[in-house]
Amino acid sequence: MTDVLAEAVVNGAGREELESLPVPKEFTALHTRIEDVDLFRGERDRDVRRSLRLGAVPMPELAPDEVLIAVMASGINYNTVWSATFEPVPTYAFLRQLGKQGGWQARHDQPYHVMGSDAAGVIVRTGSGVRRWDVGDHVVVTTAYVDDQDPLTHQDGMLGSDQRAWGFETNFGGLAHYTVVRANQLLPKPEALTWEEAAANPLCAGTAYRMLVGDRGARIKQGDVVLIWGAAGGLGAYASQFVRNGGGIAVGVVSSEEKAAQARSLGCHAVINRQEIGLAGSEPADPSVVGKSLGRLIRKAVGEDPNVVFEHVGRATFGVSVFVARRGGTVVTCGSSTGYQHEFDNRYLWMRLKKVIGSHGANLQEQSETNRLISQGAIKTALSVTYPMEEAAEAARLVQQNGHIGKVGVLGLAPKPGLGVTDQALRERIGELNIAPLRR
Repeated sequence: MTDVLAEAVVNGAGREELESLPVPKEFTALHTRIEDVDLFRGERDRDVRRSLRLGAVPMPELAPDEVLIAVMASGINYNTVWSATFEPVPTYAFLRQLGKQGGWQARHDQPYHVMGSDAAGVIVRTGSGVRRWDVGDHVVVTTAYVDDQDPLTHQDGMLGSDQRAWGFETNFGGLAHYTVVRANQLLPKPEALTWEEAAANPLCAGTAYRMLVGDRGARIKQGDVVLIWGAAGGLGAYASQFVRNGGGIAVGVVSSEEKAAQARSLGCHAVINRQEIGLAGSEPADPSVVGKSLGRLIRKAVGEDPNVVFEHVGRATFGVSVFVARRGGTVVTCGSSTGYQHEFDNRYLWMRLKKVIGSHGANLQEQSETNRLISQGAIKTALSVTYPMEEAAEAARLVQQNGHIGKVGVLGLAPKPGLGVTDQALRERIGELNIAPLRR
């Protein structure tokens, strides 16, 4: 059956027409199935192309505080890889836990999981309790799924006891033709950006902003030396820009000369190849050996040890990060793509008065500040390549194997890249090459 609502969205229909058209009973989505949870048992290579399925799933009912978005573009994050490999735990445990709350949350406990924590699109339905958004609005979706009736949420959205990562710890994520999100996840789509450029930003850019700029992270200042692991990846590409824009000195660590060139183009003052310090693969090396080598290269390049280490790699690098930060320095961490169990020599932490700051996602205000910078052209999108939805599993495999630079986009309902710009004059003022410099 033809999805007339999707066709209308693609053709730029206005609010009245969109409201008059029926919502389809099912939609296309990239998802896993619960029966595949043991698919990779005993296997070393958990190839996500085997577990990711593209097909129809039922359309969920809309809660009063939610909106239904026709997704024009989305993106791949590492949590998509975790979902598809069922590691470190199958995400169905998150969905069951959420479903036990009952009410509207029971919808999330399904034998399938629609994933994806990035999206840009058009609102096609609003719940009865939604006030600030209308059908037809162009929006981007932020990742924090929070309970606005939890007192802690009003101190910091990321502190609420029931805070979750949308599309990872919830169902109905962004790698689909439609997604269901809470109204408190929405921000206006930057008008100068295409759908795929806009979709690439919220998760990684907001996370990097909170880690480095926001008052709950490292709070970098002018002249700070910041070591950035994976400086050409999704998180690192934004971190490099925030450091440079804030008057800091960015030192990136990458895995190839191609990535080194890209890291420099985004603001790194110096770039170090992992092979130069004897760090390869996901296994941790001796932190003191690698740390001494890395420290020498950093001091040779910029004259000082790092004030801040931007850490998200985890097990393979965390011990080195603690070692290499200067006396009184800070390690700020938001993830562990190589493993959660970290080992480090605590003497370098306590005797040298260093700090470790845990950071997770970004609250709506931090995301709004990030979105403003992107809308102005002050922060460039890290999008490097865009795949059609039919090849989304291949896109996820690229990220799984660390073969990507920056962010990997996936088209939803948008029939081709390059659509969605609503302020061409602003785009021209920013400059085409300044919007997405990593795009191949």
